[in-house]
Amino acid sequence: MNPRRDMRNNRVALFDGIEEGGIRASSSYSHEIDEHDNERAVEGLQDRVNLLKRLSGDIHEEVESHNRMLDRMGNDMDASRGILSGTMDKFKMVFETKSSRRMFTLVASFVVIFLVIYYLTR
Repeated sequence: MNPRRDMRNNRVALFDGIEEGGIRASSSYSHEIDEHDNERAVEGLQDRVNLLKRLSGDIHEEVESHNRMLDRMGNDMDASRGILSGTMDKFKMVFETKSSRRMFTLVASFVVIFLVIYYLTR
């Protein structure tokens, strides 16, 4: 049978005797709901609670793992930012003098020509 339908039937039986502010004793109440059904319902709830507890623990571990990974990535980004900042400062120093600009243009041209020849001969 369907457990939800049984549960609804039991609920209907529980509140069957309530009428207009008064409570009337139902004779079917004692026959439909007994200790065995209650124990089975409690065991089902315990299983669900245990499942939710394990699931929330797994989610917590996953969140902690992602937080550690994001912290490492943040530290790596900070280190990269420092390296790039230093490199940019060196490039600025190179471009401040005219002879350095000529040397850079010569080296950059050589690299471009080399790459073009390399890709054309492949």
